[in-house]
Amino acid sequence: MSRYFVTGTDTDAGKTFVSAALLTSARRQGRTTLGLKPVAAGCERDGDMLRNIDALLLQALSFPPVDYATVNPVALEPAIAPHLAAQRAGVQIRLDDLERMLQRTLDMRPGDTILIEGAGGWRVPLNAEEDLSGLAVRLELPVILVVGMRLGCISHARLTLEAIRAEGLRVTGWVANQIDPNMREYEANLETLHRCLDAPFLGAIPWLGDTSAESSNLSELQAKAAQAAEYLSGL
Repeated sequence: MSRYFVTGTDTDAGKTFVSAALLTSARRQGRTTLGLKPVAAGCERDGDMLRNIDALLLQALSFPPVDYATVNPVALEPAIAPHLAAQRAGVQIRLDDLERMLQRTLDMRPGDTILIEGAGGWRVPLNAEEDLSGLAVRLELPVILVVGMRLGCISHARLTLEAIRAEGLRVTGWVANQIDPNMREYEANLETLHRCLDAPFLGAIPWLGDTSAESSNLSELQAKAAQAAEYLSGL
């Protein structure tokens, strides 16, 4: 059984897209899979429920099937930082509660490959005192770092790697995900990352088109994740 926490260098680095590609790769190898997004802001109303397209993608790539509330137990409507979205909703998110919910799911679903996705970057606040990264620390999860390939990514990646290791966690590897098709000196930046990041390299996903929730539907995202899986070494 393999459990990992997936974080990114920043918001929109491609955490969900890379997670979907890794889950797709695991399914191709005959493994059971489970993708979790404990906290999601930017959800849309579906009847009485709030749903997030990133969480829906992880749900679609989980096998055996799992219900939405298990994948995304804390769903918030505004597309803003989780602690601010929670304030607007009049709720408080605590690490103790998230850990209990998540541990219960992990105990019930011992999948071969389980990916737990964070929100935003490594240091995104959960409330006034706690960061969401504390969940990875409490569960002692190895971390996969998604580097969104755009201007500024080298510093963001190095600082994030340092912060993860400062928490005493192991970095399983990093993925370069090209989110800016017009990034200047892409190859030179990638070479610099190879030199600066002392962690296993899991692959580089080239620009495969816009994978944002605003421009893609669920089936399109699954198809692009299947393409992206070809560029990864797997777990």
